Amino acid sequence: MGKNTAGEGLIKRAGQYAVYAIFRCVETVLRLLPLGVVARLGRVIGWIVYYFVPSYRGLAINNLRIAFGATMDDKARRKLAHTHFARLGGNFLCGFKLPLMPQEEIVKRVTAEGIEHIHAAQAAGQTVVHPVCHLSCWELLTQVPSFFISIGQPASIYQPLGNPYLNKLVLDRRQKLGYTLFDRSEGFAGPLKLLRAGAQLGVLVDQHAGDKGVWCPFFGRLASTTPLAGLMTIRTKAAMLPMGIYDDGPGRWKLVCHPPVVSGEAKPTAEGLTVALNQVVEGMIRRSPADWFWVHNRWKTPKPDFLLSGYRRGIALPAGMTAASLQPFELLVRSPNWLGDACMAFPAVRALKAGRPDLKLTIFGPEKLRELWTALPEVDRYIGKDGKEGLLSVSRKIKATGVPFDAAILLTNSTRSTLELWLAGIPRLAGYRGSLREKLLDQVAPDAKKGQPPEHHARKYLRLAEHCGADISSEALWTTGAPLKTNDGVIRIGICAGAEYGPAKRWPLERFAQVMQVVGGSMPVVEFVFLGAPGEAAMGVTLSQMVGAIRHRNLVGKTSLTELIACLQQCTLLITNDTGTMHLAAAMGVPTVSIFGSTEPVLTSPLGSQHTIIRHHVPCSPCFKRECPFGHYDCMTGVLPQQVAAAVLAKLQKVAG
Repeated sequence: MGKNTAGEGLIKRAGQYAVYAIFRCVETVLRLLPLGVVARLGRVIGWIVYYFVPSYRGLAINNLRIAFGATMDDKARRKLAHTHFARLGGNFLCGFKLPLMPQEEIVKRVTAEGIEHIHAAQAAGQTVVHPVCHLSCWELLTQVPSFFISIGQPASIYQPLGNPYLNKLVLDRRQKLGYTLFDRSEGFAGPLKLLRAGAQLGVLVDQHAGDKGVWCPFFGRLASTTPLAGLMTIRTKAAMLPMGIYDDGPGRWKLVCHPPVVSGEAKPTAEGLTVALNQVVEGMIRRSPADWFWVHNRWKTPKPDFLLSGYRRGIALPAGMTAASLQPFELLVRSPNWLGDACMAFPAVRALKAGRPDLKLTIFGPEKLRELWTALPEVDRYIGKDGKEGLLSVSRKIKATGVPFDAAILLTNSTRSTLELWLAGIPRLAGYRGSLREKLLDQVAPDAKKGQPPEHHARKYLRLAEHCGADISSEALWTTGAPLKTNDGVIRIGICAGAEYGPAKRWPLERFAQVMQVVGGSMPVVEFVFLGAPGEAAMGVTLSQMVGAIRHRNLVGKTSLTELIACLQQCTLLITNDTGTMHLAAAMGVPTVSIFGSTEPVLTSPLGSQHTIIRHHVPCSPCFKRECPFGHYDCMTGVLPQQVAAAVLAKLQKVAG
């Protein structure tokens, strides 16, 4: 193992030295060419490269879409991106050429603007922090310190290059020009000390700072922005003067020092200064958009926590700006296919929606669940599909919305549902691993730990939300509130005697009728409301005939989902098999008496103390089969009517008390 590691290290160093040698060869060629020729050559190369790097071309165009939105059409964005590639190529080659030139020759090609802001700060006895940006040939800032440094030591914080040979070359050259350089990984005590001694410190503005950043608007969209410049400014009482470079023709530039950044706060904070700095940087970019480094993703979706609940520096907005005015983070959630499973996903969806203030939540699922999901306040949009649509048809339907989805979360387990979203081109897919779909997922949530008790479906959905950065600790995730009660003195009890899954989940109809007879004879004014799916209409008629004169309404197969919700809101209690209606009632805060047979309450029971589970455990349960393989359904017939009636009466007495 030791020999292999040593050999790999030797190969790596050889490769790094080869890159260094090529770099020096390129420099040798560039040394022979005038700067203007180098700039024009680089522009031609950049113009050509645009056609051969589709991923970077697409990134630049998408970044321009985020930054300029409807004010710039697609044709204009592509033209600007092409111009940017040309300028980037020219400035890239010039960045190699500049260190080979005498400083006085470089100065001849640079004009300055706003240097009086530096002089004013120095006259006031302030040290200066210069936030610097990826504009034009930013390498120029390291080549002409005398151009804008009149007093004090020039210094900057740098990120070391991965190639040690190139890193040493760059450091040696900059230090010869008088710069003091601080390795970012070694902390900030050195830069702070030098600032307090009167230095001018350059700090790179970075809008992809991960957990270390402040989430604040950049062109109206939240970006994790480094607060380093703000922290340095506050700790040293410095003036924050952003510095930018702009193209002024091939091989010519304008250096601009912008006015001091102020946060507008009574007592400035690092967060407030960072928010204000992003606004200033936006103005710097708008001044010359082609000069900005568009091939870096400033709005990259973090992994795995693309929801922002857990980020320690949190979110900061400018004064007067609300979350509603932010560009949305578009999240698509693939709904489970069954009503009950969808209801069990409600807590997870609520947690996702609360995960970031700019989140716009779209649910994608079966058309039959549209009314269910659109009734949930957290859902902004629904995309429905029917069972006959193929993979390509579904993916086209998602694309046809025109929504630039940033991420998708799959609450289903199938490879097919994953393929639908993958073919739709959504850049981040998150879900649990499966047989084949794991290869299509960008983010795989860990399974429950081995040796732990079985996990309820709702908890499993919540763990997936937590994996993506949601806070799942709030009790408010579990219910939309208590059900509505009528004022007419009638106790309404819902009866859900069916189960679409199959007969193994259905308690015998005659036993439901016996319970209604007992309860109806024990309470003053009771009305039973029969509920069920369209395919169970015959069952409703049969049950109605069984109960005869007992006060009831048969609504089986006669309600839409919206009407079913309205009916449940009027119920004091629901007597039910393990059904989707049971979970819908639980999500609305309606107490249930639920009869389980072939399924497992630990996995799919309605959650909460207001629900009573009745089951008769037999050796073969839970079998999760649609029909009993033995034909006698002992797990269901073992539940007696008097057990259910007693549970119902106990709940009604509690409600009355």
